[in-house]
Amino acid sequence: MPISPARTAAFDILLKVEREAAYASDMLHSPAYEQLSSQDHGLTTELVMGVLRWRSLLDAEIERFSSQKLQKLDLEVLIALRIAAYQMLALDRVPARAAVNESVDLVKRAKKRSAATFVNALLRKISDHTDWTQDFRKAFTELRNALEDDSEPKSTVVILPQGPTPQGLHSIANRYAHPWWLVERWINQYGWQRAREICRYDQQVPATAIRVPDAATEAELEKAGVILLNGALLKSAGRVGKGDLTRASVFREGRVVIQDEASQLIAVLLGQGEKILDCCAAPGGKTRVIAERNPDAAVVAVELHPHRARLLQRRLPIKNVEVITADIRNLGRDSTFDRVLADVPCSGTGTLARHPEIKWRLKLEDLRDLQSLQVAILRSAMSYVSPGGRLLYSTCSLETEENESVIEQVLANNPAFQVIDAGSELERLRGSGELVWDDIGSLTSGPYVRTIPGVHPCDGFFAAMLEKV
Repeated sequence: MPISPARTAAFDILLKVEREAAYASDMLHSPAYEQLSSQDHGLTTELVMGVLRWRSLLDAEIERFSSQKLQKLDLEVLIALRIAAYQMLALDRVPARAAVNESVDLVKRAKKRSAATFVNALLRKISDHTDWTQDFRKAFTELRNALEDDSEPKSTVVILPQGPTPQGLHSIANRYAHPWWLVERWINQYGWQRAREICRYDQQVPATAIRVPDAATEAELEKAGVILLNGALLKSAGRVGKGDLTRASVFREGRVVIQDEASQLIAVLLGQGEKILDCCAAPGGKTRVIAERNPDAAVVAVELHPHRARLLQRRLPIKNVEVITADIRNLGRDSTFDRVLADVPCSGTGTLARHPEIKWRLKLEDLRDLQSLQVAILRSAMSYVSPGGRLLYSTCSLETEENESVIEQVLANNPAFQVIDAGSELERLRGSGELVWDDIGSLTSGPYVRTIPGVHPCDGFFAAMLEKV
């Protein structure tokens, strides 16, 4: 029997994630897998994202029964083992026999036939034991119960009076399959309870959110079987409550795109202007929101990489956007703008629910390298702000090095700019009806905007509004 299309696709995607540092979500929505049926695409997504979210616990379970250290296994063999282990440990409806046999076939397909006997024997050991990893079972039970009980987003959390012991730190990291060094950072910065909420959120399937441009588009989606719920943060956002958005013509034609509500909020915060610069524009979600909210403005979208600039051009069927392939640090333009967005490249630790592969790639030293890039981009972006104009600096990172530290470092040498209090901007949006989240205080950290996964039903973003005086 041939290997199922879903498992074949999952194996190929996971291999590219490891070998090419690709992003699973991009590949899952790429044309290469459009031919999969809805059922197969759903299983592919479950396998890929499940393996990436729970990788450390899967590896621990595999290693418990393996006669070889995982570091010595070929990557193809390890991925096949992870796919089978995830099915046996997490998916009740998948027969263990099917998970074992098809992973053995995946190893053979990858031309690793000599490892087939080893894979078969190891997976059967896992299948024959019912005393599976307690942390894995506890986490899955807890998360499933949480999803059933917490259907409505909550705007507050209880902060425990003291931090955990080292054992408590490792308990969170192990139970929720996160690197311990990341969890330790979050405990120190956000407190024990919030760190736990971040990790819990990262292990769940996040809501699929879109910006709803008009009532006609929403009606067209409903006709295609896609039912939208109200946005949790923004009136102009919608969350998919039912149906397959990716099969709807409005999505396939690029008239709506998937965009987390926190990302939409960043674009809304930028406000109104006549000349607007987006410094790091691809993939273009924020550029699109900015252009739609400012139909009479001249919007310049700068993207460093030519292939991403071309993709951006195709994704922005909006007349008032000019896409430029350039490095914002050497743009070479004399123009200034009354609104500038510097949504800089970052670690992405606020997006682990959507991009779980990041937590296994990221290293502490990466944060220092990213900070140097972010400082350079921000300083360059500031040179294009008109007197009285505003610049919005943002990241989808939870890390201080990429957020507050960047702002403090740049402003220390540039008295021409001042920080605008974020709370007042959010109150303005709340007053206009654009912002529908009640607890504005939870969205701020000092003068900055901050969304926290698990505290808010969205990705983690940071934003600082600077004004040129």
